[in-house]
Amino acid sequence: MSLCTETTEGSFIDSKERTLVWNYQYADPDFASCQAKEILDHLESVLANEPVTVKSGHDIVEVKPQGVYKVLVAERLLETMQQQGTAPDFVLCIGDDRSDEDMFEVIMSAVASSSLSPVADVFACTVGQKPSKAKYYLEDTTEILRMLQGLASAYDHSAKHVSISPQRIIIDRE
Repeated sequence: MSLCTETTEGSFIDSKERTLVWNYQYADPDFASCQAKEILDHLESVLANEPVTVKSGHDIVEVKPQGVYKVLVAERLLETMQQQGTAPDFVLCIGDDRSDEDMFEVIMSAVASSSLSPVADVFACTVGQKPSKAKYYLEDTTEILRMLQGLASAYDHSAKHVSISPQRIIIDRE
């Protein structure tokens, strides 16, 4: 990845907690696409026997360890609840980057397939306004915290049978 970053102007490597991403969104699209294909092929070959997943996405090539991911947790949680005959009536799913899109897809598929309660409130949210499978977005982490505090407060008040009118900070894309 480093070599391709050096030879592909506008590309960069994004090292996250458990993921390594070669991002070429600001590079020449034709040249970078060819480089991405080469990186993908090379990494899949070199890492074939390693416990990692190599995949390409929109202007990225990503390497991450196999194992527990948010999407698997979401799938298993919904699956387990369905097997137990319970369905969540409230789902809040927040993600801040492209790696969260699979999780949003699982949640929205559950809505479409009636895996959730028919009266379930489902909020799939991105952090910041961007193209996404999530229906809603929150501007930043400050809004996330404010929204979570509002939910906690609403729960506290509802436990005391007090009616409140929560401030709307989740923004619908439509």
